[in-house]
Amino acid sequence: MRHWQLRSPVTEQEWQSYYHLRWQILRAPWRQPVGSEQDQLEQAAYHLMLVNNAGVIAGVGRLHKIDSETAQVRYMAVADEYQGKGVGSRILAGLEAQAVLWQCQRVQLNARETALPFYKNYGYKLIAPAPEQFGIAHSVMHKLVCLTNSTQHQLWCHQLNDTWQRTIPLSQYMQLTIASFNGNELRCNAPLAPNINLHHTMFAGSIYALATLTGWGMLYLQLQALGLQGDQVLAEGTIKYFKPVAELPQARCVLQNCIGDLNPLSEGQKVLQKIKVAIYSADKLAAEFTGRYAVLPVKGTVK
Repeated sequence: MRHWQLRSPVTEQEWQSYYHLRWQILRAPWRQPVGSEQDQLEQAAYHLMLVNNAGVIAGVGRLHKIDSETAQVRYMAVADEYQGKGVGSRILAGLEAQAVLWQCQRVQLNARETALPFYKNYGYKLIAPAPEQFGIAHSVMHKLVCLTNSTQHQLWCHQLNDTWQRTIPLSQYMQLTIASFNGNELRCNAPLAPNINLHHTMFAGSIYALATLTGWGMLYLQLQALGLQGDQVLAEGTIKYFKPVAELPQARCVLQNCIGDLNPLSEGQKVLQKIKVAIYSADKLAAEFTGRYAVLPVKGTVK
């Protein structure tokens, strides 16, 4: 599905096909009439579809604002022949990115019982039961896409940088710095000069370290936002190298790609979080890292 395009419908034909897929997957099996797949928020909402050059639509989804802090996903639908191929994941990621652009703090949705594992896999948490629809049980779920207390972001970054310098000497040798953090995305730089190999590109070990430390840093920032403390360790990490890093190395990590509840740490429990980090070479994707991090509670608080 890599050659398919994720975008909003544009032409009248695309809009018709977009709504038809919604009706076909979400309404027709329950003998609901055409038109029941739309509501009064269509004009104000953000719409996405995954479509190929032939105009075939594999999946659709919609996002609208509930309030200034919350956006809601609705009408997620994937054509039968494209299920299990990552279509829903791409659409959901696109909708979450739009919620960030709207400066929302969280994304909410009402999930059918059969869809709960899918959304849990992408970091959504059960909040409460939702009204049944067509006799099908639904649950309210939500996911944080931006850390609150934005006035504290600069302070947290300063504390993170100090922690790196004091406790992880490698960060000094790499000249690791925080380029930016906006509550959703952490960007970290490491200049090429101290991390270069004999091919005049970034040493693979430095790429791995840059990704690892950026993921570690995003975890640290989340703990600060939650008012939690613990010992952070990398339990497992894998990386895929796509191209050499020849200039302007930068690691980027977004909150949507940090999957795992950290709150049980407050009850003295160890917590795990899977974090993805992308490495860029002058704004071109060069590598992708996936790490499984653990946070161990302070001694004496384990239950």
